[in-house]
Amino acid sequence: MDQTLPPCPQCSCEYTYEMGALLVCPECAHEWAAGSAADESHGDVIRDAVGNVLADGDTVTVIKTLKVKGSPTGIKSGTKVRNIRLVKGVGDHDIDCKVDGIGPMQLKSSVVKKA
Repeated sequence: MDQTLPPCPQCSCEYTYEMGALLVCPECAHEWAAGSAADESHGDVIRDAVGNVLADGDTVTVIKTLKVKGSPTGIKSGTKVRNIRLVKGVGDHDIDCKVDGIGPMQLKSSVVKKA
């Protein structure tokens, strides 16, 4: 076997194998396309709920009403959030932002779409 396969991007297992067009990790069962392995090595790509790639400084729109602890109204669907920062937050909260009327907070990329 003259070809070396990349390690798993999730668990770094070196025993990956090809299954059709996909690469598969036998330890964690993660599957990924062979071409996307190069993209993942340059950092995680954060996408919105629709699949658009997000970047620092983007403006996003909240797609569903969110309850906020300590706020009687929360964040309503359609609220625009400007100048976001992408971070590795608590859990799967990966957007750091300041919402008008609420203040600074972290949001999940799955509840926003790029404006």
